[in-house]
Amino acid sequence: MKGGLLIKRGRLDDGLALLRSALGELRETGSVLRYGAFLGVLAEGLAAAGQAGAGRATVDEALALSERNEESWCVAELLRIKGELILLENAPHAAAAAEDHFWQALDWARRQGALSWELRAATSLARMWRGQGRGKEARELLAPVYQRFTEGFESIDLRIAKRFLEQLDKHRT
Repeated sequence: MKGGLLIKRGRLDDGLALLRSALGELRETGSVLRYGAFLGVLAEGLAAAGQAGAGRATVDEALALSERNEESWCVAELLRIKGELILLENAPHAAAAAEDHFWQALDWARRQGALSWELRAATSLARMWRGQGRGKEARELLAPVYQRFTEGFESIDLRIAKRFLEQLDKHRT
């Protein structure tokens, strides 16, 4: 957790080193609890460090591990992360592949009733759509998810979504 926090605070080298060390220890002890989710955090850190390809390989490992262990609780978030990494790689057809992953993430989150991960997936897809000039569709996707929240409005994900919706509204008029 501390490694992920360091990454979020911009201390990429320290955070990546700590995460890799912790994941190594988990691997050695055979503890797989939350291992896939921590691989997702590592993948995001690698992408932030300019290593999107390594991040994508890491999230693929996490998805395979989740399937192998029938541990699906974090699949929605892992699929969202993979979509973001695909966009960063900017390969041909990246937008279509990323959109597919965002939709899969939304589907997983909705089936599991994971509203926070649904918000994150909707925000990622809406952000991509806005970049494609599809602001109206972006708002129509994100606003209903945001409106289902009744608490936690100071959380980073809700603040990001609110700010994004305000930007979409500003450019709509």
